[in-house]
Amino acid sequence: MTNQLRVIISGGGTGGHIFPAISIANELKLRYPTCEILFVGAEDRMEMQKVPEAGYKIEGLWISGIQRRLTAKNLLFPVKLVKSLWKARDIIKKFQPDVVIGTGGFASGPLLQMANRENIPTLIQEQNSYPGITNKLLAKGANTICTAYPDMERFFPSEKIVLTGNPVRQDLLDVSSKREEALAFFGIDPAKKTVLVLGGSLGARKINQLVEENLKEFAKHDLQLLWQTGSLYFEEYSKYAEKENIQTFAFLKRMDLAYAAADIIISRAGAGTVSELCIVGKPVVFIPSPNVAEDHQTKNAMAVAESDAAIVLSESHLEQGFRSIFFPLVETDEKMKSLARNIKKLEKPFATANIVNEVEKLLKTRR
Repeated sequence: MTNQLRVIISGGGTGGHIFPAISIANELKLRYPTCEILFVGAEDRMEMQKVPEAGYKIEGLWISGIQRRLTAKNLLFPVKLVKSLWKARDIIKKFQPDVVIGTGGFASGPLLQMANRENIPTLIQEQNSYPGITNKLLAKGANTICTAYPDMERFFPSEKIVLTGNPVRQDLLDVSSKREEALAFFGIDPAKKTVLVLGGSLGARKINQLVEENLKEFAKHDLQLLWQTGSLYFEEYSKYAEKENIQTFAFLKRMDLAYAAADIIISRAGAGTVSELCIVGKPVVFIPSPNVAEDHQTKNAMAVAESDAAIVLSESHLEQGFRSIFFPLVETDEKMKSLARNIKKLEKPFATANIVNEVEKLLKTRR
């Protein structure tokens, strides 16, 4: 195989689709330094900013999803789809990729569809335990489908499935060795337990409200908080950083150190976060977002909980369930250790390399 490799990667809309795509691109560049990589995303979504920041070129398609309720935006969907298919075809003809990779999101639909028509090998990377509609539709034409969870034959042809796990940031692979650095970085007391609260980059109102309602209870149990409020809610909740043992953040730039400092984690259950938490190996209480397609966060969290590797609380039962479950858990070291051991067993630290191994297999058949 020559090093003049040409790859298109498409996916976006959320960080859960973008960051795995960038991880795959980085691994390809590591193996083939001269390869050309082009990203294709949706014009008005966050990938148009995040991908160039990572050092890659990106082209945008005029595409969006179908709204669940009847709206005027849905009337434009057929027009957007046709225009995106035309532009995707033009991109493919101009760039002449050897392989096309889709990580989910609106833009990957038109691009992989046109790649299939041109007989270019395609690979889908599905992050969730319950796939989105785009990947389910693309599965028939794809050559390989890399999944993060077992038992995905319900959704995809079994002969195409390869269980690889989700790509994660390489700086998370050994957070246990960063404990002392993390304590110093955040300036926290090593004698007290630390709770890390994660609601995603934008934030989760329900989780923020839950933390606010239980501040006295956290203090009563002598717990320290590293509280990522998210950018939408930082101004509202940053006032609590004046209190002892509480630090608030709009965004945590050093997630490796935040994970290293934590003794227990309260988190949403996006696919990428779940994969990171398996590698980190700390006890977790998942509070899945109910406001996502097919309720996939709940399915992600339950896939972990079924191995006795996490606690799952639904938003609808937080008032009744949180105090009676969370604070007794924090006081029970053996249960905390058991959850940590069990979630660590689910880690797949070599997911990115395994996905690129599958890309290489497709390239061999192509060439």
